[in-house]
Formats: sequence, structure tokens, C-alpha cells
Amino acid sequence: MSTQDDDGPTVELADGVEHQVAMVMDLNKCIGCQSCTVACKTLWTEGGGREYMYWNNVETKPGKGYPRNWEEKGGGFESAEQADKEDTHGERQVGELPSQEDWGRPWEFNHEEIFYDGSDESLKPQGRSPEWGPNWDEDQGAGEYPNSYYFYLPRICNHCTHPSCAEACPRKALYKREEDGIVLVDQERCRGYRYCVEGCPYNKVHFNVMKKKSEKCIFCYPRKEGEGPDDEVRPPACASECPPQLRLVGFLDDEDGPIYKLVEEYEVALRLHPEFHTEPNVYYIPPFAPPQHTENGETVDVERIPRPYLEELFGEQVHDALDTIERHRDRVRRGQDSELMELLTTKDMAKQYRLEVFE
Repeated sequence: MSTQDDDGPTVELADGVEHQVAMVMDLNKCIGCQSCTVACKTLWTEGGGREYMYWNNVETKPGKGYPRNWEEKGGGFESAEQADKEDTHGERQVGELPSQEDWGRPWEFNHEEIFYDGSDESLKPQGRSPEWGPNWDEDQGAGEYPNSYYFYLPRICNHCTHPSCAEACPRKALYKREEDGIVLVDQERCRGYRYCVEGCPYNKVHFNVMKKKSEKCIFCYPRKEGEGPDDEVRPPACASECPPQLRLVGFLDDEDGPIYKLVEEYEVALRLHPEFHTEPNVYYIPPFAPPQHTENGETVDVERIPRPYLEELFGEQVHDALDTIERHRDRVRRGQDSELMELLTTKDMAKQYRLEVFE
């Protein structure tokens, strides 16, 4: 289903979905502090089989991510070209279940010894030495001195327009909410088959071994519905707790909102790995970095983050997006107005979070 205006279709929505909630993350603002991760972890996934779960995580790119090598495990849909179709995608692809080693085993620390027994040992994991975990390769990046590079990539469930996790479930336990397109797991219907875990190419569906159910990011829908102090509508905790406020939250089909403008008008907010063909509704402003320089400190006209790598992450559209942002940055340097730069630098919370516009 698509919204319509005088010029034709503008925003593709899933069949039966009235409006699609969405998020834009500006990677140029992320400092890798993990405040978003902690906010989500303490609110939704403490204990009870969720020890290894990070519905929101921040990983360093280039890097193997969390779970390890998630980008290579398959899932999603084949392309329309592969399927010889005119539609947006072909058949669903069965991916690989991440192993416990790919997630990393929950670590046990010597809290008791240090905090209650008076030991002067340092705080450290106990038992078998850990070999992987969330944010394991933090700040390693790639490239050679003096032009090594990295950036941070926050990730949540993308609440896709075509969620392959939902299509994979024979029980239809995963579904998109009609009112806002948030993808949820019906815990009563879930039987723990884990086809959804295999189906999600972003590996953002988790399996709770204690409950034998799948669990995932719920886009903090109780906060969005005002189930909190003073019945106030609040953005997801990962967004509101972010120190540099890098996330915009609202509806993709809100044509007066910044998300629509960044995605549809300026086309600078991009989907991560669009080749998975699930049509994510979490978008990213691609990262800039200072140009390369010589060992003598002389600046050379070569981009530090290679465009081919960014193209691997965000598709061919990344070139036009970076060029568009650079043109508008130059406009501001020359003292001219730029709505795009105003959208990317706003500190007005009424513009950052537009969650009541369709109520």
C-alpha cells in the first residue's frame, strides 16, 4: 500500500498498515557511549533468559558486529531480478542460526568477592576466557596509520515493511501492528521454532531459552502510547537517553515531519543493507570523516572512509546522499540557509519526536 499525492505514490506502507513508525539515526553524532544500549537493557531485557540479548546495540564499523558476522548469515528475500519479477523482492531466503559462540556467553563477574569479601582483585570475568561478545571489536576499525578509520553503528529491529521474520513464522506469531507498523511477537502463539531468527537478516530476533519463545525490540510501544508518568507520550528509551540526540522518531508517512523530508525529499537517510529486500524503517545518515593526510600531517584530497565500504552498507544511493549533504554544508559555510542542515542539527524535541501527529 502506498500513500498518494498529486504526483502519485510517495511512501510504500505494508498492506493493512495505516501508518508506519520510523527512526532516523545520524551516524555523524554517535560517540559510542552505549547509553542507548544500557537504557534498553535495563528497561526490557534484564535476566530471565535475556542475559545475552541486546535489542539495541552499538557496534564499531568496519567490524564483525553482534552477533559475530551477522551480515553473512543470510535471511531476507531474494531480489526481484533474481526472481524475474517486477515486484520489490522474490522468495524468502533461509538464513543461518547464530551459535551461542557468535553471541558470546554471558559473563560471570567476581562481584561477590570484591564488593562483599574485601578482595583487592580487579573486576573481571570468571571461568572460561570469553571469546566474543557485544562490542567485542570496539574501535578496531580498518585502514593503516595515519589514515585508519571507524565509526559507530547503533542497531535496533528495523520494523521492516516486508518483515521476513514474520513471513517465516508458520504460526503467524510475528505481526505488524495495524496502527503503526511495529513488528511484535505474540507470546501466546509463539512455539519457539526459531524460523523467525533464521529469517531476519539483521539478526534482531532473539530466542529466550528459558521461556522457549522469540523476543525482540518492541519500539518501546508502551512509552509511545503514553503508559508512563502523567500519561505522557515518550520516544523510545534508546532515543531519549542518547546524549548527542542522534535519533529522530516519527512516522514515515508524516509528510510534514523531518523523517519524511530526510528519506523521501532529500534522500539522505538510507536503509542498512537494502539488498536484503525487507524494506527497513530505521534509516541512517551516512558518516563523514576528515580527509586523509600524510605522515607529515599534510591533508590530501582523499576521503578517509572509503566510499565502496559505505556502498556495501547502504547501497549505491550513499554517493548521492553524501554529495547532497556536502552541498548543503557548503551552503551554510557561505552563510546561506539550508532546511536540510536545520533538520540534521535541530534540538527542538517537538521536531525530533513526532509521535502524536496521527492521533
